[in-house]
Amino acid sequence: MSQLERLLLMAEDELTQYSTDARKIEKLRQKVSLSVSRVEQQRIQAELKADMPTDAISELIEKQRQTVALPFWGIAGLGLLLGISFMQPLDFVATILGTVAAIKIQQRGWKLQSRRLVLQTLEDLEQRMNNPASS
Repeated sequence: MSQLERLLLMAEDELTQYSTDARKIEKLRQKVSLSVSRVEQQRIQAELKADMPTDAISELIEKQRQTVALPFWGIAGLGLLLGISFMQPLDFVATILGTVAAIKIQQRGWKLQSRRLVLQTLEDLEQRMNNPASS
């Protein structure tokens, strides 16, 4: 497992905690500074900056993944309701497609959020190393 994958798993673990972004960065910063060398941090930061998507849809999914997935959950529920009530097996296709789309959107948003959290943490570490008096 590469350092980037380990950092992303640590960030996903922090995302499960109910706390502010600043607290998540603070907790992750301690873990990163102890486990990853400075050169490796810079390499990972450059890699993350290059890989982060900048299109509007990805940014929307990153910030509002549940809101974006909500219509697909509705399609899945409606397909299930209509499929059961009208005995239409074709409506179950909408249920399956809606569920798969909603889950994929949620997963993509979760991955983007964890990448952003690692990137913010690395930027915070770099800023603290460059300006130790301000921290």
